[in-house]
Amino acid sequence: MANLQLQDIEKAFGSVKVIKGVNLTVNHGEFCVFVGPSGCGKSTLLRMISGLDSVSGGRITIDGDLVNDVAAADRGLSMVFQSYALYPHMSVRQNLSFGLENLNTPRDVIKKKIDEVATMLQIHELLDRKPKDLSGGQRQRVAIGRAVVREPRIFLFDEPLSNLDAELRVDMRGEIAQLHKRLGNTMIYVTHDQVEAMTMADKIAVLRAGVVEQFGAPLELYHSPVNQFVAGFIGSPKMNFLNAQVVSAANGKVSLGAGRSIILRSDDFMLSDDAVVVAGIRPNAVRVAESAVADFTVEISGVERLGGESYLYTKTRDGSPVTVNIQGETSLEPGQEIGLSVDVEKVHLFDSDTGATLHR
Repeated sequence: MANLQLQDIEKAFGSVKVIKGVNLTVNHGEFCVFVGPSGCGKSTLLRMISGLDSVSGGRITIDGDLVNDVAAADRGLSMVFQSYALYPHMSVRQNLSFGLENLNTPRDVIKKKIDEVATMLQIHELLDRKPKDLSGGQRQRVAIGRAVVREPRIFLFDEPLSNLDAELRVDMRGEIAQLHKRLGNTMIYVTHDQVEAMTMADKIAVLRAGVVEQFGAPLELYHSPVNQFVAGFIGSPKMNFLNAQVVSAANGKVSLGAGRSIILRSDDFMLSDDAVVVAGIRPNAVRVAESAVADFTVEISGVERLGGESYLYTKTRDGSPVTVNIQGETSLEPGQEIGLSVDVEKVHLFDSDTGATLHR
């Protein structure tokens, strides 16, 4: 078992507080992703869990044991870094065995573990090579293998795929997900890429400025964001935001600043008459419509044709950007003015001052 609990965790560098009272629990076997913009504190939080950084306040427990003052080497964790951190003068086999040798592991046990890991990660043919003779993807497999041979209670990944090209990142995140299924260990993974988070995680913690804005399953965050920040960060392309005003709270009538009024289910939202709000609409919840039935009008500023789908980048008459996802191809061109209609079942509303969701 490897349950991790963070209670009121804080981290300060001098007078600057970078982690501000984080509370979350990662259960045994879960794949948890810390995601957020650069500087939000996700890597700092991971380093405190690993023991590489000290804790300024709060408690970190693993299986109920307080580990705040336990050395990194004694926590039973393994970390995979962004930079791979392989020993350049050692072969792959030596890189894999080095940590085990320091623990005085018997040679036959080391050999067995290396063989098992090499088979699992398909790096048998690389065992006698030096890191300089490996591709980026191969180096990352070796770095992961070095973590696996130690049989840690928890795996920690600090943006391990950011140095790889786009195609290799897709392949490697699939391999890491499969590794998690095979091993069943608790894994904590840091990334700034929300697509990685959505495709790999059991649970996602969205951080901003040292605070966890929301913690939950990927689709929970996608469908029920607690605020405008989470709504804009989770989902690709990001959610569209339009200025709006409540015309009638009782009837769920909301006027889009750039167009006509739409009718929402009033029971779904906490509304008050004349309140200024922000309407959140995902690109796949907007469709091109005949001008006579359109909810608002936009001018196309850019078109991306990807074959199976297309994206329109548009602006409303008041200058708000709106991205539209179209399945298949399109003949629309930049400069054209078109009408858009909204799927009212998929509209989110947020408080214009606090950014908090108005969904009940």
